[in-house]
Amino acid sequence: MYILALVVHTIVCIFLIIVVLLQSGKAADLAGAFGGMGSQTAFGPRGSATLLSKATTVSAVLFMITSLSLSILATRSGGGGSTVLQDTTRKGVPTKSQPAPTPVPVPGAPMSVTPEGGKPVPLQLPPQQGSPAPASPVKK
Repeated sequence: MYILALVVHTIVCIFLIIVVLLQSGKAADLAGAFGGMGSQTAFGPRGSATLLSKATTVSAVLFMITSLSLSILATRSGGGGSTVLQDTTRKGVPTKSQPAPTPVPVPGAPMSVTPEGGKPVPLQLPPQQGSPAPASPVKK
């Protein structure tokens, strides 16, 4: 059913494009080129509906109907799908159920920080208040 609606929609699209391109504009005469309208109506002189204008109306209505039917058929058939974000599972990226392990610095332990494109800089965290200071190494 979906394939049939898609084929009909494609044929209606091509027909609508051809019919619209075959029509001449409302102000296609010489007066229309200089801004003159044949009468005082808001959208120019209204003539009788030609075969092309009727074909345009019918094909536009068919285009809207097939567009709506294709969207309804697509949502019904794709019901319980998942999104792209739900499908991608990369290794090394923590999920919400597993928080990323964060290193806990030990107070007083040496630590190094590497700036972009530089050498590691050794740092030493100060001891926490209320905890005993680590024994400093004795130099002999």
